[in-house]
Amino acid sequence: MTETIDYEGFRACVGLIVSRGDGEVLWARCIRNRGWQFPQGGIEIGETAEEAAYRELHEEVGLGAEEVRILGRTENWLYYRLPQRYQRKNTSPRCVGQKQIWFVVELTAPEDSICLNAVGHPEFDRWRWVDWWHAVGDVIFFKRKVYDRALTELAPWVFPVAPPPRPQHDGQTGRWRAPRSPYRIKKAAPRQESRSRAGRGRATR
Repeated sequence: MTETIDYEGFRACVGLIVSRGDGEVLWARCIRNRGWQFPQGGIEIGETAEEAAYRELHEEVGLGAEEVRILGRTENWLYYRLPQRYQRKNTSPRCVGQKQIWFVVELTAPEDSICLNAVGHPEFDRWRWVDWWHAVGDVIFFKRKVYDRALTELAPWVFPVAPPPRPQHDGQTGRWRAPRSPYRIKKAAPRQESRSRAGRGRATR
């Protein structure tokens, strides 16, 4: 185990909101479970949260430090607890959830710099741009409160005047009615196309 889990069983992680100039954010689909989420990952022993953020950006969406600009981060840890059925029972120390520092970064490079297979163990297979609040209604249920808190705290870094209107809450389903982005989903290119910087599996339209 190279990542840190505290005495309460919470794994230290970073979450990453990648924004482009118009305020839309990158939303990606996990290969393992087909769920959509923001890039995230554990903070390894000896790493700072910022170092982990840059590493995860490269590993999960192929972006280097020179292709993004950090706008802001959450002041404190944001916690979520995994439901019992998602907890791994035979691990030590046992992980019961995550505590996360969230970063919002601006994409300063062309869109085709995003590469989902920059490493040999990709996390995502598709991505798209979505509205700022979209994630709150689309992420798996136990992450919704953390996403809501992270987006609320970090919105002023992207929208200095005022954030976009929050979506309506559906009282029957408990989900936010977040609008879909009009942009097409981007698929990861075959890995053989990502051997060099010049042709590294850019997203297709």
